[in-house]
Amino acid sequence: MSNIEKLISQSNFRSEYHKGMVGLIFVGNWIVSKHQQFFKRFDITMQQFNILRILRGQYPGTANINLLKDRMLDKMSDVSRLVERLRKAELVDRKSCPSDRRAVDVIITQKGLELLEAIDAEIDELQDDMTATLSEKEIQQLNKLLDKFLGSYPA
Repeated sequence: MSNIEKLISQSNFRSEYHKGMVGLIFVGNWIVSKHQQFFKRFDITMQQFNILRILRGQYPGTANINLLKDRMLDKMSDVSRLVERLRKAELVDRKSCPSDRRAVDVIITQKGLELLEAIDAEIDELQDDMTATLSEKEIQQLNKLLDKFLGSYPA
């Protein structure tokens, strides 16, 4: 009996493809849950962390809301609402864009950079724990398979 069969108490699947999809969904939900618990300690969400990472990559420059939306891992996120929560926590600043008054530029603050440093110091341990059963070669194989799987992702 495979791990997925044990974990969801199901041994009959329509096909290996179906079993694979159920396994991907289960693992995806497990990864999200572990990350949610981790980020709760820092009083942010996974989506807020994602925005902070994007802004750190742009730093000392800014990013507009559309750039953040394009780069988000969770495409269903309400970026404007997330940015406002980060602004209230003083992790980002918002400014009107000089070239387009309707647009808003967002920049990470020093407090936001310091929070990311604190997270960086601990997040590798979380990810190492979750992938401890995989060798370096298996991780590379997983990455290739995920990349191949994403070949059907809409452009």
